[in-house]
Amino acid sequence: MDIKERARARVEEIGALPVYRDRHLTLLTDLYQLTMMYGHFRAGRHETRVVFDLFYRKNPCGNGYVIAAGLEQVVWYIYNLAFSEDDLAYLRSLGMFSEDFLSYLRHFRFRGDVYAVPEGTVVFPNEPLLRVEGPIAEVQLIESAVLAFINHQSLIATKARRIVEAARTNVRHPGSTVIEMGLRRSQNADAAIFGARAAFIGGCVATSNVLAAQSYHIPVAGTQAHSWIQSFPSEYEAFQAYRAAFPDNTVLLVDTYDVLKSGVPNAIRVGLEMKAAGQSLKAIRIDSGDLAYLSKRARQMLNDAGLADVQIIASSDLDEYTIRDLLTQGAEIDAWGVGTRLITSEDCPSLGCVYKLVAQQFGDRMEPRIKISENPNKITNPGKKKVLRLYVNGSATADLIALDDEVYDPSEPLELFHPIHTYKRKVVQNYEMEELLRPVFVGGELVYELPTVHEIQARVEEQLAAFSSEVRRHLNPHEYHVDLSKPLWDLKQRLLHEWRR
Repeated sequence: MDIKERARARVEEIGALPVYRDRHLTLLTDLYQLTMMYGHFRAGRHETRVVFDLFYRKNPCGNGYVIAAGLEQVVWYIYNLAFSEDDLAYLRSLGMFSEDFLSYLRHFRFRGDVYAVPEGTVVFPNEPLLRVEGPIAEVQLIESAVLAFINHQSLIATKARRIVEAARTNVRHPGSTVIEMGLRRSQNADAAIFGARAAFIGGCVATSNVLAAQSYHIPVAGTQAHSWIQSFPSEYEAFQAYRAAFPDNTVLLVDTYDVLKSGVPNAIRVGLEMKAAGQSLKAIRIDSGDLAYLSKRARQMLNDAGLADVQIIASSDLDEYTIRDLLTQGAEIDAWGVGTRLITSEDCPSLGCVYKLVAQQFGDRMEPRIKISENPNKITNPGKKKVLRLYVNGSATADLIALDDEVYDPSEPLELFHPIHTYKRKVVQNYEMEELLRPVFVGGELVYELPTVHEIQARVEEQLAAFSSEVRRHLNPHEYHVDLSKPLWDLKQRLLHEWRR
């Protein structure tokens, strides 16, 4: 099969997953997308070719970067984009659209081009994560849904990465891992399923969400609730029953009554019985209380009982800040179950991606367009663009946002300058250059074979390995250089001066 056949086969395979099967999201859009489409149609300009960029302006959570995610959902949505008769009947009932427009929608298919950074790519403010080109009616329609998909999954993947890296600072337990456990606290089903997917991309090793695990072949993890313990005459009997049910994966929740006086002693009793029977207690879980103090005491008790191999799992409203604090206090924790603050990205619940017109066809020319604002951060970078990443000796040194037709020779020195403080300059030599935007749809035809979530997770690791620890640190990260090329900077200044005149 060629790439187009493989791409179609892969998206059909994804479409059969429970999270996508029998779903129809064409009307997942804001009404003004449809009113603008109709206005263009009435004016006879709905076929005018345009270019839009999807990007964000500020890194979330105080982070130094974002992990791009959500492209799979974008591809599935565009690939299946079509107005059903039910859709058309509903739009007709609004009394806003003419029959000839509804007839146009009946035959609607996306015919544009989409270029995107692959999922798992490390990205920075103002860089196009998607570049969409095509007839304005088509390019306009997809804005709302595409923003929803990219905003959500990129945010959760980035938040998960912060939590995972906090857990990896565990010098006592260098293999410390994070399990996503946020289903019950998520903002409904899609946020839970696609949030679990994004969390795995960010580095979580498993999820408690069975549907997400089934759909994406993510390892699934879970133990028991306090209600399980309470439903038995005694904690010891509850532990015994769970051991009988899962002798090869016995994890016991020890904080239902009293961690140190009841939970851990009963877990040790069961653990020793299992050891005598040639089995092994896998772990205990502490879900409340002073996790640093309790984990240290529990570790000592387990060690003294000859159960040094039993792991300690902690949960209870954890995030990267709590985990780092616990580790500085010497917490003896091997794995972390993180729920609410991960699946909702509680401290930074939005990424703020935007979708802006940057070029429009006039006659036979594609002319750059710019959005002006009194807020300098909201002035857009005009024109059809690409994103180039420069590597020196394998390390990411800077990103360059350039016009799409620019050509660079890595054998020649390249001077970069800050797009606002232009006196800040540096020359890069002996570099390699990677173009981040890859073709996904060309002329409405899918040309990109979607990777698996495991391949995307591996890409995150490869990407971050190319960046300095200063860029990756959580607090006050070093600002990675993202510069405009000289031709793009000149174009932007020219358009600004023309507007002033």
